[in-house]
Amino acid sequence: MIIVDGLPFSTDTSASPQGRDILAALMEHPALVSASNSFKAIPERRFSVPEESGPEKTLPSKWVYLFQREYATVDPSLVDFVGTDEATTCVGVAIRNPGNGMTSVAHMDSPKIVDIGLSQMLSLLVDHNSDMELDVHLVGGFEDVSPNHGNCNTRSESQEKLAGYSFPLCAKIVETLWNRQEKFHIRTLFILGHNTRRDLEGNAYPIFNGFMVGTSTGSITPASFDRTSRCPDEIVRRIRISASHEESSWKGKLMETYHTQTDQFKIAPCCWTLRQLHISLSLQDYSDSEILLMCSTSPSAEGPDFVENMRRQWEYLIEHPDWRETFPMKQPRIFERTAEGGWRRQKALIP
Repeated sequence: MIIVDGLPFSTDTSASPQGRDILAALMEHPALVSASNSFKAIPERRFSVPEESGPEKTLPSKWVYLFQREYATVDPSLVDFVGTDEATTCVGVAIRNPGNGMTSVAHMDSPKIVDIGLSQMLSLLVDHNSDMELDVHLVGGFEDVSPNHGNCNTRSESQEKLAGYSFPLCAKIVETLWNRQEKFHIRTLFILGHNTRRDLEGNAYPIFNGFMVGTSTGSITPASFDRTSRCPDEIVRRIRISASHEESSWKGKLMETYHTQTDQFKIAPCCWTLRQLHISLSLQDYSDSEILLMCSTSPSAEGPDFVENMRRQWEYLIEHPDWRETFPMKQPRIFERTAEGGWRRQKALIP
């Protein structure tokens, strides 16, 4: 069930509207348009662990950062904020229980993970017998194709491609929220046209690629992070994104990374194959522009470090072709909170 501006939301279409109809009506709702304009006016905060001059801000003492296809549910008594970035055609989803402050954030990259993914996010947020309204924020996705293409009524493969990547994902998210029994009060819908800017040639780009949620207040702020704050275990977690596509146990799911009760990151073991090693060896010799075209859903909209991050992953796979070097005895990589609020890897207990 979706609530907007304190009232149950309904469309002018059938009693069981499809995702694209729900999405179109939400995008035009005056309260959500106003909320998008307010969000757009907030200066983006750039976060880095070291103290630096300029617009960068030092991180609050305790934070949780999420990569693509990851999610985390955090306790406000243990975590100051939770955030994600690097979203172009992906969508960041934040759901917060205003009663206890428990907050779950996910970086969704495909309609195929929405159904199970939302169930994962909600599992620690609310008692299913509760009538609590949950605050929801959606940030990310942009008009990666003409907005008219998203209104196709047929389902041919060619037309699905014309719909781009952002629109089908956004439509699936709001449709799933609509059909679930919980009450979702949408506070921010900064997606698609609301999150699109265009250059003089008419090329589209997302306005913001990320956000952070303050767990104590539920406030949401546009945010970007750098290599020092996208942690812990950045490279291994990035590799897991591609490795998860070949593991049936992760099919249709968001990747579990953070353990709520212990305030630890537990990077579950994943295996990479000779196929991924061969791909890494073959791609490293391509130019930056070729890598963008081959590896991104939105080559013109990626951040300046996209190619560098891809190359760092390939270098790791080439240097560590056997995944068991990274996960000895198939044990997870565990990171615990330091006194300063950062992360320190726990020594593996190998029998």
